[in-house]
Amino acid sequence: MQDISKWKVLVVDDEPDNVGVIQLVLEFQDATVWTASSARECLDILEREQPTLILVDIQMPDISGLELLRRIRERTHWRDIPTIAVTAYSMQGDRERILSEGFDGYMSKPVNAMTLVNELVAMLELRQER
Repeated sequence: MQDISKWKVLVVDDEPDNVGVIQLVLEFQDATVWTASSARECLDILEREQPTLILVDIQMPDISGLELLRRIRERTHWRDIPTIAVTAYSMQGDRERILSEGFDGYMSKPVNAMTLVNELVAMLELRQER
């Protein structure tokens, strides 16, 4: 298993159960985890913290994950933070469409707790290769 103890992850999702699973897995591996239940809360956290990685739900009530990504990419000091979509959109073509919006990775819900860390590591490694 990869050592993620230095990771600082911001999880943005309005569904507490989804957040809970991700937070539990990452904190079990000693990562620091911040959570936001809305895009606005995410932007507030980003004003104070510099995460290693952001996990974003696409379908949220106030501002969509796609709009949130646009706002993150607009800011110079947030632009290069790897941002991964974690979404229930899993129909044919959804992955490609979401990645074409500028996300660095894509994970469909429900998240598999057993493979979560390895999937995130693989996405980050692929991003570094680009």
